Amino acid sequence: MSSRIVKIALEVKAPASQVYEAFTNATLMRGWFSDVASVDAQNGKRLYLFWNSGYDVCGEYTSLEKDKSICFTWKGRGEPGASQVKIKLKSRRNKTLLTLIHRVPSVSPKWQKALAGFKEEWPNVLNNLVSVLETGQDLRITRRPMLGILSGDFNPAVAEKLSIPVHEGIRLEGVVDGMGSQAAGLQKNDVIVGLDGKIIATYTDLSNVIQPHRAGDKIAVTFYRGSEKRSTTITLSPRVLPEIHTRADDLVEALRKLYTEIDSELAKCFEGVSEEQASHSPAAGEWSAKEVLAHLIHGERDNHSWINDMVSYQERVSDGYADNYSGRIKATAGVYKTYQELLKELSRNEAETVAMLAALPEDFLARKGSFWRLSYVLISSPQHAQGHYQQIRSAIASA
Repeated sequence: MSSRIVKIALEVKAPASQVYEAFTNATLMRGWFSDVASVDAQNGKRLYLFWNSGYDVCGEYTSLEKDKSICFTWKGRGEPGASQVKIKLKSRRNKTLLTLIHRVPSVSPKWQKALAGFKEEWPNVLNNLVSVLETGQDLRITRRPMLGILSGDFNPAVAEKLSIPVHEGIRLEGVVDGMGSQAAGLQKNDVIVGLDGKIIATYTDLSNVIQPHRAGDKIAVTFYRGSEKRSTTITLSPRVLPEIHTRADDLVEALRKLYTEIDSELAKCFEGVSEEQASHSPAAGEWSAKEVLAHLIHGERDNHSWINDMVSYQERVSDGYADNYSGRIKATAGVYKTYQELLKELSRNEAETVAMLAALPEDFLARKGSFWRLSYVLISSPQHAQGHYQQIRSAIASA
């Protein structure tokens, strides 16, 4: 006789309040479950989840008992109708017994196909929930392999300059030593347009293709080098994670040290440089050295907004990565008249980032997943500045 339910029971070393919030707060759900979430955790109100694979779920909460149970409807893309999910939570000292039942309304072949998918995926996502709540680690990140590329801006102006006949794809700013892309012969200004048989138009496309793979997998890549379209095979590399700190004091100290190193290296880039050299743009549509500093300042200011969102559990979500608006770049580079002033403003914004972390509230620090995610992003972000050192030097040299 065909089944109509998926039933999973597991124990989580976390209080029931944290498990309950993991199913009822959009910011927390993005930390372990979906790529996008929008929820209003009240009876009869919305639940919307989206994955970069293109799968999405619409539903509504049908019953909520704080820290004890959550019920919601589930209508996934391509499924014949709505099914029901019920989650029960039972506290056991400092642990929580979680029981999930996903029930479909029929034993028809279409529903059996959907049920098979639920049986395959629920254990994966619940294992990630356990990891996030107990250790902070998001397995979607720690297990995801790498191509070993550094990406840069790509737009019609850049495409024309490089003689690339397409306007969408991932332009390489460089490759990481010792990783798969370098071994496959990729190089700066190659534009990836296909990966593993899938079209690559944005960085989200690229991440989505890599997500289900593991280090050592070989995947086909299609790219443009100038006007020539080429293909090769890349062996995916294991992800190299920075040290992810679990204590706020350690994160503050590590980030302060990284900022000191970055500021010192940036100062060296501008040694003996005139304002005229620092203001020179290598070509139409390319940044001057001062405009690169403005871009780095914007990165820190954006960090401040994101930290505020995370601590408030109201993270804003966009449909992709925004282009660097030239008006914003020019405004900042113009208001701070000298590169010395821009360097000082960058340092001030870095100091503000550190001060915000030093003031993180206790309730935020108690949520291991939220703090791990914050630590991972911020400790990784200095690589962005390091990727611009050569751009600054090249812009100055072109003057």
